[in-house]
Amino acid sequence: MPAYHSEIEEFQRQVGNMAILPLRTKVRGPAPSVNADNDIIDESLYYFKANVFFRTYEVKSEVDRVLIYITLYITECLKKLARCTSKEQGQQELYAMAIAKFDIPGDAGFPLNSVYSKPDNADLMREYLLQLRQETGYRVLEKVFDTTDDKPNKWWICFARKRFMEKSLSGPGQ
Repeated sequence: MPAYHSEIEEFQRQVGNMAILPLRTKVRGPAPSVNADNDIIDESLYYFKANVFFRTYEVKSEVDRVLIYITLYITECLKKLARCTSKEQGQQELYAMAIAKFDIPGDAGFPLNSVYSKPDNADLMREYLLQLRQETGYRVLEKVFDTTDDKPNKWWICFARKRFMEKSLSGPGQ
């Protein structure tokens, strides 16, 4: 069975070989804000539990590269949330992780330089990934702490140890 790919086909801009897609967000950044039912982050969350088991992933478009990045970032969010005891603590941890220094395609520490090209405008790429990271963190937090007892949902946390494409956005030992 093949991995799930994004169903989004149209986009106006791109940075490097990654599409800049409209997001349902209030976070400022280069991605336009849209009032749609589904965006790339919703798609990534929907396909996450199925896609995370794949060791390989065939990239079919620039949109799939966004889906790959978000899927890897969801895993990082789950690793952080597995150590949190409350939603407030999780919110602080995810915000700190989102704005912390991170590698972009073309940097030596970026794990998927073979899939992504170095962007012409590194600042635009960094701003876009920052916007994706913040909005993804908010939505993962809502999914994981969608419980009455303010404890993380074990059916999300159990995926914290999975490694999509055998890659991780964090360095070894983190």
